[in-house]
Amino acid sequence: MPRGFAACPLAPCTREETAMHDHRKLGRELDLFDTDPLMGAGLPYWLPDGAAVRHALEEYVRGAEVRAGYRHVYSPPLGKRELYEISGHWSHYREDMFPPMELGGEQVVLRPSLCPHHALIYRSRPHSYRELPLRMAELGGMYRAERSGVLGGLTRVRAIQLNDAHIFCTLEQAAAEARAALELIGEAYAALGIRPVRHRLSLPGPGGKYVADPALWERASALLVEVLDGAGIGYEEAEGEAAFYGPKIDVQIADPAGREATLSTVQIDFHQPERFDLHYIGADGAKHRPVMVHRSVIGSVERLVAHLIELYGGAFPAWLAPTQLVVLPVSEAELPAARGLVADCLDRGLRADLAEPYRGSLGARIREARLVPYQAVIGPREAAAGEVALRLRDGRRLDPRPAAEALSRIAAQVAAHRTDLWDEPAG
Repeated sequence: MPRGFAACPLAPCTREETAMHDHRKLGRELDLFDTDPLMGAGLPYWLPDGAAVRHALEEYVRGAEVRAGYRHVYSPPLGKRELYEISGHWSHYREDMFPPMELGGEQVVLRPSLCPHHALIYRSRPHSYRELPLRMAELGGMYRAERSGVLGGLTRVRAIQLNDAHIFCTLEQAAAEARAALELIGEAYAALGIRPVRHRLSLPGPGGKYVADPALWERASALLVEVLDGAGIGYEEAEGEAAFYGPKIDVQIADPAGREATLSTVQIDFHQPERFDLHYIGADGAKHRPVMVHRSVIGSVERLVAHLIELYGGAFPAWLAPTQLVVLPVSEAELPAARGLVADCLDRGLRADLAEPYRGSLGARIREARLVPYQAVIGPREAAAGEVALRLRDGRRLDPRPAAEALSRIAAQVAAHRTDLWDEPAG
């Protein structure tokens, strides 16, 4: 098992602690991700343990979105240059996009954002006011030509997997939908154990490339202020941080050194519905323009995992841990029982590993697995009785209990996305 470290306390870290928790170093030591010059800068790849964390995050957020009334789509990572000319990305964001590729006499571009594709998906079918709000979600790839000097680990990359969604709704529904998105973000942060450092109302600033429509900015900003005030959330205004097409609420996190980054966002957009000529049929039988609410609950998977590595030092909550339970037979004689327990774990959807005796003494194997949330020790007595003696990552030891009971408890903790390991005192 890879090495790991305890997470920083809430007090500011020392320089040594900050270096120890740098996800660029720790993520490689934990065998979560890595890079290769032949793949290119800003293009990390995920190792099996990192992929397991990523899959857990993706499954969590998709489930949360389905329960909140979202429907999921897939869209291609390429689009014609014309698409981004219509959306406004080409004129306002071209410097951060990859150059066009010539293909069959046309120019295609790696997308810098998912919203133009979702606008086209909405436009492909007629819609009635009775369908709204229509909540469309996707965990999809987007690509940005970040300069080499700003690339780093997972926090600034060129290929991004974004948890994105766009809600098409009436003007009267927009504030409620944005407020519900903020609530979904809060629920996700509770499951992840993340505490935002502040909420920011990001507004246009002087000299930026923004859509020139003062009325648009005023309407969207007023709605976002209404959302923040209605939710009782304090915020700070930040000029120059808006998207080119509208203001946004940014949920800010900080690394152990105190450096801030935006993880989650909520935006209200009047611009792209106009550009793509989106409409719905109202109760009066006439065409009306929908409002487009952009929101990302967990932001990019890359930036989120970077933050979680630094937050937990590799000791992830059980539902996120690459290996959730390690089975430790005391000797070769207990191997059949141990293998059966691992198979039972897999049947329950738990990620389990078998630490066989050839890997060292029981004490050495326990130390090797110190980042695993649950360690199930099986000695002669446990093997004979169909029991396990659980050791928790926090040092607690539980009395031997039936293996099926132990796995049911662990599976329940994982399914509930809890950040604690066990809710009863150790024996």
